[in-house]
Amino acid sequence: MWVLILGLIVFFSVHSVRMVAGGFRERQLEASPGRWKGIYSLISLVGFGLIIWGWILFRGEAPEIYEPPAWGRHVAMALVWIAFILLAANMRAGRINAYLKHPFLTGVILWSAAHLLANGDLASVLLFGTFLVYAVVNRIATIPRGDAAPAVVRPGSDLIAVLAGTALYVVFVLWLHGWLFGVPLLG
Repeated sequence: MWVLILGLIVFFSVHSVRMVAGGFRERQLEASPGRWKGIYSLISLVGFGLIIWGWILFRGEAPEIYEPPAWGRHVAMALVWIAFILLAANMRAGRINAYLKHPFLTGVILWSAAHLLANGDLASVLLFGTFLVYAVVNRIATIPRGDAAPAVVRPGSDLIAVLAGTALYVVFVLWLHGWLFGVPLLG
């Protein structure tokens, strides 16, 4: 459990710098963008690696904290599908991106909430609960910054985002989730 917690702390500490120390981040980017991005990436990868290792170590022995609702898995599947579309929309300058401003954060909120609906063990609560809290706090933190909505460059981008997100979702449901995490979603 402690490796998972350490990984979450390392990963989300570096991801929270803009929220808690925006001036520090800006000074680092002004001084040397490459150095800041390199340090940020290295710390993120270390944290992510610890999260994966901690998950592997703890998942099998994690106690059940609550019994997920019977309908939780079905709702989770729908929410994760929308999250995949939002992930794809984040990469395209369409109406979805302009309307939500931060479709990636909204997608993380849906993804993590979905997993909490389908899993009630302590490892899941720690992992997905931390992602949920982070994404909600980060989304709220963007409000005072007054981030401008991205311009709609190509209205067809939304169709591409829906198709790409759906295709990735199907591949993940049919093969990747079971292969990567040992939890097949069908069958």
